[in-house]
Amino acid sequence: MTGPASRTQQSGARVSAFTSLQVGSPISYVIAVVIPALDAIFPVLPSETVLIALGVATAGSADPRIALLVLCAAAGAFLGDNLCYVIGSRFGPFAERRFFATGKGARRRAWAERSLRRFGGRLIIVCRFVPGGRTAVTLCCGLIGYPRRRFLPATAAAGLIWAVYAFSLGRLGGRAFEDRPWVGFLVAFAAAIVLSALIEAARRLSSRLKASHRTG
Repeated sequence: MTGPASRTQQSGARVSAFTSLQVGSPISYVIAVVIPALDAIFPVLPSETVLIALGVATAGSADPRIALLVLCAAAGAFLGDNLCYVIGSRFGPFAERRFFATGKGARRRAWAERSLRRFGGRLIIVCRFVPGGRTAVTLCCGLIGYPRRRFLPATAAAGLIWAVYAFSLGRLGGRAFEDRPWVGFLVAFAAAIVLSALIEAARRLSSRLKASHRTG
């Protein structure tokens, strides 16, 4: 059986995990940059989850360094997007094998190329919130030679919008459940999942409607 003392220790460990992610901790800034950057190449890395956790951890603070933390996350996202572009443009065959060799990967690339031709820089911003969309679109930008002068400002805007969104979501959850940060984190994380699912559902519905119009 788990006694009161054990439950107290577990609760304390959970709170400690959040208190270690504070604006005064150097590790918070390292995480804010590195995880969003690597997430572009390794989508399994939980960049949005980490940023939500940072938002929850700093929910009770008005420290101006919070803005620096958000900027670090935006910079990490920007670096990751541009790393994908470089891989796509300079290591095209590798990118093809690594990311688009499967049927699902080929469909994602085809969607990315079609959408880039239609929406341009707007897609680079929106794909931040589409599961798997960020990697597919930024790699395709490099593969097809999408103009860097358009790609750079679009990825800068996308990184900043995403960082503010995820961090704010975490802060809202943290403030709503000040005494239970893990509950606030789970609520904010669930909200992010729901939003991503709605965006993906809208994207798929739009694709199906367009396909039906072409065949109709």
